[in-house]
Amino acid sequence: MLAYEAHDAGRSHRATAERALHDEAAVAAWELLALVHSQVDGPATAVLSPVTGVRAASPYEALPPAASLAPAAARALPCPDSAANAARLLFRLDLRDGAFTSSPLASSGGALGAPSPDPRFVQWVRTTVANDVEALYRPEWRFAAVFGPPPFTDRAIVYAVKYAEHQAPIAAFGFSSCSDAFRPIVSSVMERRPLLPASVTGGTRSDSLFSVVVVAPGGETLYRSAATPTVIATAEATLPALSGLTARVALLPGAMTHLALGAPPRSRLPMLVGLLALTAGLIAVAILQIRREQELSRLRTDFVSSVSHELRTPLSQILLFAETLRLGRVRSEAERREAADVIVQEARRLGQLVDNVLHVSRAERGLATVRLEDVAVAPLVREVAEAWQAMGGAPALRLALDESATAHVDRGALRQMLFNLLENAAKYGPREQTITVGLATTLGRARLWVDDEGPGIPPGARARIFEPFFRLPRDVAAATAGSGIGLFVVRELAELQGATVEIDSSPSGGSRFVLTLASASGAPERSGVSATAQRADAAP
Repeated sequence: MLAYEAHDAGRSHRATAERALHDEAAVAAWELLALVHSQVDGPATAVLSPVTGVRAASPYEALPPAASLAPAAARALPCPDSAANAARLLFRLDLRDGAFTSSPLASSGGALGAPSPDPRFVQWVRTTVANDVEALYRPEWRFAAVFGPPPFTDRAIVYAVKYAEHQAPIAAFGFSSCSDAFRPIVSSVMERRPLLPASVTGGTRSDSLFSVVVVAPGGETLYRSAATPTVIATAEATLPALSGLTARVALLPGAMTHLALGAPPRSRLPMLVGLLALTAGLIAVAILQIRREQELSRLRTDFVSSVSHELRTPLSQILLFAETLRLGRVRSEAERREAADVIVQEARRLGQLVDNVLHVSRAERGLATVRLEDVAVAPLVREVAEAWQAMGGAPALRLALDESATAHVDRGALRQMLFNLLENAAKYGPREQTITVGLATTLGRARLWVDDEGPGIPPGARARIFEPFFRLPRDVAAATAGSGIGLFVVRELAELQGATVEIDSSPSGGSRFVLTLASASGAPERSGVSATAQRADAAP
């Protein structure tokens, strides 16, 4: 192929110029629609922005009626035909409950005798706006226009969406017009816009090179330039904000004769070989980067979904029992204390989840620090176990602790590590299991382990289980709740304290997580960068 390209350089030059002109036709078609959109922007936003341009302070804010658009809508995109103009309507779709209201524009403006809107058209407007808001509309848009399909090919609607905080759509307001109202807009754009720059055509008029047709979805032609029926190629473009409007730009046979092709180039074989090698390398790099980006995007999406689910559970419990107390629905002092206990337990669980997320953020930026001191480990383990059971942990928890074990650790970090290991054991083991927490001293170092009676972790996945956002496929398929950061936090905190964490099989066949802590030495405070940041710094 490279030899043929080098031998046929002249024809290749011409073919390249033809493809470039074809691509320019596609760009011109898109620019034509973009200019039409900008011309419609003025009258459309004048009608809609007073209502939709200001974000609602609350998703439950009361909505103004559709008739509030009437003063400006009467002058925006009027239909040439007086009867069609009198049949225009205003509408409002409440996206919160699906309520739809509409009224004739003429009656909203104070005129009498306005015809009743066609029920089929009203139903089409309601369905189309609801579907488009969900599938196409973007918060950065100021408006969108939709052209009607048969039997409403002579009609169009213009609408905008009102948002509350956090880009929550609450309502769509709009008005109807006619497709004929867009004819003068397209014509005025075509009269002022050259489809190709003079540097490409040598000053030849665009109408000698292209045939332009703008059509609505029902096949109605809004604009057609004078041209011969024979064409070389056709480029087509659509714009989501002008739903249904299509611009077709066709290359005429005489266009190629106006190109300044120049002399045929010299042999391009060496250049093509070099470009081929470079392209192959770039493709390989691009594929690798795309795969990494897709994996990261998937992991982060799963993480956000999982964290949202985990945060929702304690929040729901807190809200439920707080409302119970506020409304005075408790029947005794015991029930009041029970509700208060649940609120405290779930608030602590919520705080632990937030601590994990914050540590991940600090670890990625290299800001995680620890304050090390000599600590008697057994009382600290017993304190965490009691607090965890008070928060609604598994009912069966067995402790086997060496009371003499000491270590050089950060108290808060060790609490968080042990809490995450207990949560992991409870989450992935059976409800009726017994979780064992053991503590012993081996070769002067305290070893702390947590055994569960779950299915265990396959040996091939043990190296990846500590990676951020990673979850076993079986847990994802079983929809087991989890964010994929608990064990990552355990490893990061362990490495910051000079400790190690390992996975083994427990005597019951489940998983055993073993923390080998630094021996008590009275070393000064230690602060440092987590393993994640160290690996990032070492990367080329």
